[in-house]
Amino acid sequence: MTQTRTRPTLREPHPVRPWAVVAGALAAGVWLLSFGMFGATLGGYVAWTLLAGLLAWAAALALTRYGDRGVAAGVAAATGVAWTAAALSVVAEWIRRGAWPL
Repeated sequence: MTQTRTRPTLREPHPVRPWAVVAGALAAGVWLLSFGMFGATLGGYVAWTLLAGLLAWAAALALTRYGDRGVAAGVAAATGVAWTAAALSVVAEWIRRGAWPL
């Protein structure tokens, strides 16, 4: 009589939940938007957005290590979107003016 072997079921101990990613993205979006609004000029907007993004990434790293990885993923994604918006704003102004805007 042979015994059939079953494959082990591997489960993630701390799964990433979709609602946590959304919560992290919304929280980081509000954070980045509030900092970006401090800038009265394009240079100020870019500087504040970069600073807020660096602080958000530090929080995402801490969340990855000690907290919820889903929230950390949402924070990182929102930071990437905000930095892309800042870079596109610089490029659009550069094209419009014909000179480096910062």
